[in-house]
Amino acid sequence: MAALNTIKFNTKQFDKKITLAITGASGSAYALRLLECLLAANYQVYLLCSSAGRIVLDTELNFKLPGSPDAASALLVEKYQAKPEQIIVFGKEQWFSPVASGSAAPKQMVVCPCSTGTLAAISQGMSDNLIERAADVVIKERGQLILMVRETPLSTIHLTNMLSLSQQGVTIMPAAPGFYHQPTSINDLIDFMVGRVLDHLGIEQTIMPRWGYQN
Repeated sequence: MAALNTIKFNTKQFDKKITLAITGASGSAYALRLLECLLAANYQVYLLCSSAGRIVLDTELNFKLPGSPDAASALLVEKYQAKPEQIIVFGKEQWFSPVASGSAAPKQMVVCPCSTGTLAAISQGMSDNLIERAADVVIKERGQLILMVRETPLSTIHLTNMLSLSQQGVTIMPAAPGFYHQPTSINDLIDFMVGRVLDHLGIEQTIMPRWGYQN
């Protein structure tokens, strides 16, 4: 009997997996900086981006993310010099992707930035697209979901949706950087918020100064 060909997988190639979703709220720079930090921490990133999210990326950063998931994955891997398959982009209706099922989805997910429309859909369990479904999976599996909501002012509807999700264990983290570290650039403000996300994910970070007197 002929020997079977063996396929070797490097199961320790990545430390963890995480889902990162980008929606159409302002603040796309937060998302790309967070992606960069997750890659540096040796995470494999399942990336979801709405159509509005791609428009905002282009508008705010002049970064054109292709609509094709494969093309988007290749572009991001090249841009960040990531490992093969370290960034995998899924389309909004790829229902057989790992993020759509509790048996395969990462236990951590960040929606950054999170529009109030996405916030509302997640709070009601709509699951009309892959971003909403992925968030629904993380909630039902008792995973960690962080929503970086970007809107101002906030209506009673927005606040009610945030309260409902917070009561279910979701972390609501509005894009509201602090100023005690005396930022001198927009990048400093971006790093403040991304640093807070990394803290909540349990990832060591030095991009954001800690509160208190420094030696």
